[in-house]
Amino acid sequence: MTKQTLILGGTGKTGRRIAERLTAKGRAVRIGSRSGKPGFDWDQAATWGPALADVDAVYISYYPDIAVPGAPEKIKAFAELALKQGVRRLVLLSGRGETEAQHAEQMLIDSGADWTILRCSWFAQNFNEGAFLDAVLSGEVALPVGDIPEPFVDTDDIADVAVAALTEPGHVGKLYELTGPRLLTFAEATAEISRAANRPIRFVKVSADDYVAAMAEMQLPEEVVKLVAYLFTEVLDGRNAHVTDGVRQALGRPARDFAEYARDAAATGVWNAIPSARA
Repeated sequence: MTKQTLILGGTGKTGRRIAERLTAKGRAVRIGSRSGKPGFDWDQAATWGPALADVDAVYISYYPDIAVPGAPEKIKAFAELALKQGVRRLVLLSGRGETEAQHAEQMLIDSGADWTILRCSWFAQNFNEGAFLDAVLSGEVALPVGDIPEPFVDTDDIADVAVAALTEPGHVGKLYELTGPRLLTFAEATAEISRAANRPIRFVKVSADDYVAAMAEMQLPEEVVKLVAYLFTEVLDGRNAHVTDGVRQALGRPARDFAEYARDAAATGVWNAIPSARA
């Protein structure tokens, strides 16, 4: 039987792109999600073994985020099970400047697996596929952050590095810190999106308390509210305000610029949709 690559979070921003690239290469892919066949759930360890059957490599994306409490222990347990079932090649999506994430990385490193770690900055695609899309559509991006810059990384770059790590030699034992090629504040990123979309979109700084209260009113899960508050109030304090050449190290080419991302996203019309018409 042809071995498969298991992609945990295979319907998410990075996982979906990795699955598309591997499929285009003729690689057999298994999507690791609750709706997958077989299903996979980080909170149900009994689902892990069936998902690992007939697999020779795994892309690990932890839900809801690798920085949440308990993630390192689950990464450790999953890596141990993968090795027990004969799966050695493990590629982990991680986050910059997150203590819990770095604990999870160490669990993987200590497991004895053939590991690669992708330590990433904030995703550019959060503005057109994720948490900030509704705000962009409303014309006002209100976030609890000031002039702290961030080197937004394009998820297409992450996917390209992940595919290389999963399928090519030379990436075992490497920790790639992946960023975009320049720093932007959230206000500057919003302004670039506004120009690309050719419509007014403004950035507004709000207090962390007001932002958390707004998320709670939206009835978001408590763990998500705590995670977002942690990312904005602790991680986004300037510790990650520098670019790296991780994409070039892994792929031999420069990282994709935010302006290119914004132009391509705008061309799809995603930022000109009517908020109330979205499912």
